[in-house]
Parts: sequence; C-alpha cells; structure tokens
Amino acid sequence: MLSHCLFFVMMLILSWLLGSFPSAILACRYFGLPDPRIFGSGNPGATNVLRVSKKAASLTLAGDILKGLLPILIGKLLYLPLLILSLMALCAFLGHVLPVYSPLHGGKGVATAFGSLIMLSVPLGICLAITWLVVAYCSRYSSLAAIVTGCIAPIFAYYILGTTPALIVLIMGIILVIRHRKNIKNLYLGVEDKFK
Repeated sequence: MLSHCLFFVMMLILSWLLGSFPSAILACRYFGLPDPRIFGSGNPGATNVLRVSKKAASLTLAGDILKGLLPILIGKLLYLPLLILSLMALCAFLGHVLPVYSPLHGGKGVATAFGSLIMLSVPLGICLAITWLVVAYCSRYSSLAAIVTGCIAPIFAYYILGTTPALIVLIMGIILVIRHRKNIKNLYLGVEDKFK
C-alpha cells in the first residue's frame, strides 16, 4: 500500500515537472526572439508570443498542449485510476502556472489544461474546444473564451467523468479565472485586445 502511494506521488511530481517545461521561452529562443516574460503581457504563453511571431506561437501552443497531454498518456499506459489521472492533469496544469524553475513567472495554463483534459477524456476535450471556439469567434477575445470555457469545464466534467474529476476540474477552472484577473479588468474597461 505504501509503495502504491509513493508511486502515485512520484507520478504527480512527474506531471508537475512536465507541466513546467518552458515551451514559450524555448520557442522564442529558437526563433531568436526576446524572452516572452519581458514583452507584451509578460505571460509565457502562446497568445503573448503571437504578438511577435506566428511560428513561435504555434510551436509554443503545441508544446503547451503536449506537456499537459503527455503525463496523462503515461498514466493511461500504466492503467492508473481516474482519480490519479485527474490529479495528474491538475499537477501538469499547476506546473505551467507555477513552474518549478520560476514559480513567479508561470503562464495562465489554458493550452496545458486543454492538453491534459482532452487526454483524460476526448469527449470532454471536444466540448471544451467547441466552447472556446464559439466564444472566441463571436467575441474576438481569446481571454474571454478561456474564462468562459474554464467556468463551464466543471459542468462538462461532471456529466462526462463524474463528481470527483469535476471537482478537480473546478479547481483548475478557478485558478484559470484568477490568472485572467487582469484580462477581466481590461474586458470590463473595454481595453482588452481583440484578435483578427
């Protein structure tokens, strides 16, 4: 029993470490761009990187999704229970928000959360993707799409995965909304940037 608990803890730590992988920083470095933490919103994520390079932003997005997806894939290959997989998804998300290499300079976690949740449940991932796309298309605000999707995600998770995973997704959603507090203020003031 103790060995199982230690193994589960190791998997959670692994998820956090994988979630901490600095996709945006490495993508910008690869394309000879400045550190994403020192321009735009200062957020090391795909949306901020998009301000300076579409190619770097695409690479960042792929990396951020993959670092959320990979831990859950490993967990599924090891036939871990849904509860542990859900906690691994949370840890991968937290790894992006509070990376081990720089806890104060994490991202908002949207792409990493999506990667982990679509690997956790494809139907859940599809529901989240459709929600984000509809809100983004109608409003032209990436941040608003992320906030709305984060708020609705626990409801989808409840009906698709059950109560306990939904509670874990709720924690992710709350953190995601908190990470978007500046965007919420900008939306309220009408100064949030739209995308074409």
